[in-house]
Amino acid sequence: MKAKQTALGILIMIFLVSGLFLFSCGKKEVKSEGVVSQPPAAVEDEAEKAKKRVRIKEPEPTDQGLKERALKEEEARRLKEAAEKARFESEDIYFEFDQYILSDTAKQTLNKKGQWLKDFPSAKALIEGHCDERGSAEYNLALGQKRADAAMQYLISLGISANRLSTISYGKERPLDPGHTDAAWAKNRRAHSVLK
Repeated sequence: MKAKQTALGILIMIFLVSGLFLFSCGKKEVKSEGVVSQPPAAVEDEAEKAKKRVRIKEPEPTDQGLKERALKEEEARRLKEAAEKARFESEDIYFEFDQYILSDTAKQTLNKKGQWLKDFPSAKALIEGHCDERGSAEYNLALGQKRADAAMQYLISLGISANRLSTISYGKERPLDPGHTDAAWAKNRRAHSVLK
């Protein structure tokens, strides 16, 4: 009987020790004073809300920074204006020998110039009339003026105010190509636009 009691005592001890072990290793909710435990999803939501509330401020620009930005913007504006001016002045219109009638190609070029002048309403243009070297100086001055006037009248017909346009004739005095060939003469029979 003593062996039975000893075996029973050992069983009871094993039972008690395993019970203590189970209770001590079980999942416990840790609570700190004033802190409530939340499930992980709720913690993540709160973290996202906190990120949205916190805004990272960009540093305020200094006076020097503002001046540098203004200088860069002014330089960009001047470069754009110079490019636009060069584009406007780069295309001449050409005429047949001893003519001042506008060709279809000349009208297309003037249509672009007219649109440009509409886009830049404060711009003014001088239209120069040019001729090739053949003929007298007086004849070519008159012909150059007719060419410049023809271009100006076409621009006016597109809606450009006459007070924004002016003309001058250089006749044969300012050739684009100084050569004495048909190709050179064709380049010199032109109306050239200059922005003022």
